[in-house]
Amino acid sequence: MAQLMDDLTGPLKPGRFVMGIAYLLFAALVVRSLTSGEIQPVLPRYLAFQLAFLILFSVLSWKSGPPAWIMYAYLIVQSAIILVLVFLQPSFDFVTILFLLLSIQTSFYFSSRTRWAWVAILILLTIGFLAVYTGLIQALADTFTNVAAMIVIAAFIILGHEIEVSQEQSQALISELQETHEQLELYASQVEELAALQERVRLARELHDSVSQSIFSINLNARSAQLLLKKDPTRVPEQLRILQELTTSALSQLRSLITQLRPPQAS
Repeated sequence: MAQLMDDLTGPLKPGRFVMGIAYLLFAALVVRSLTSGEIQPVLPRYLAFQLAFLILFSVLSWKSGPPAWIMYAYLIVQSAIILVLVFLQPSFDFVTILFLLLSIQTSFYFSSRTRWAWVAILILLTIGFLAVYTGLIQALADTFTNVAAMIVIAAFIILGHEIEVSQEQSQALISELQETHEQLELYASQVEELAALQERVRLARELHDSVSQSIFSINLNARSAQLLLKKDPTRVPEQLRILQELTTSALSQLRSLITQLRPPQAS
C-alpha cells in the first residue's frame, strides 16, 4: 500500500481518449459562442482569448511531467484568461466549462493532496466568477453540473491510476514468484546432486572399509596357501576353506553395494 501511494505522487499524462473529449468540449464551447448574436461586438477578442487558452492547454497536455512551478503559473494564466472571457460576456455561463478542462489536467499532473486542493480552487473560481455577475445562488445553479463533473473526473482518474498501479504490482509479484520458483527448482536440483555425491562418498567408504579389506585378506590367504603347499600341504585344505569364506563374504558385500546403487523402482 505504501508503494501504491508513492506511485500516486508521480505525474501522469492524459491519453488520447481524454484529450479527444477535452477538445470536443472546447469545440462545443466555440460553436456555441459563434452562434450567439450577443457576442458579435467582442467576437474577435473573445475568439483570440479562446485560441490562447487552447494553445496553452494543448502545449501542456502533450508535455510529459512539467515542473510544479510551470503548472502553477499555467493555471494562474489560464484562470486569468477565463476571467477575461467571463468579463467580455457575463451571460455566457457555459464558458466555465474551461475550468473543467483545467481540473482534468490537475487530476493528471498533481499528487493526491495537491490534486484535490487545485480541484477545490477551480470549483471556487467556477462559482465565484459567475457569482460576481449573477449572484451566488444563480451561480451555484448554473455551475452545479461542471462542479460535479470536476469531482467525478478527479475521482475517476485516481481510481483508474490505482487500478493500473495494482495491476503493475500484481504483475511484478507474479514475476517475482516465478523467479523464486525457478530458484527453488535450482536449489532442489543442487540438493539432489549433493545427496548423490554424499551417497557416492558413503559407498566409497564402505568399499574401502569392508570389500577392500576382504579382498586384501583373500589375497593374503591365497599367498599363504601357496607357501603351505610347499612346506606343509596338510594345512592347505583349511587355508582354502578360510579363503572360500572370505570370498563368499566379499561377494555378499559387493552384491549389497550393487543393490544400493540401483535406482528405486516405482511402486
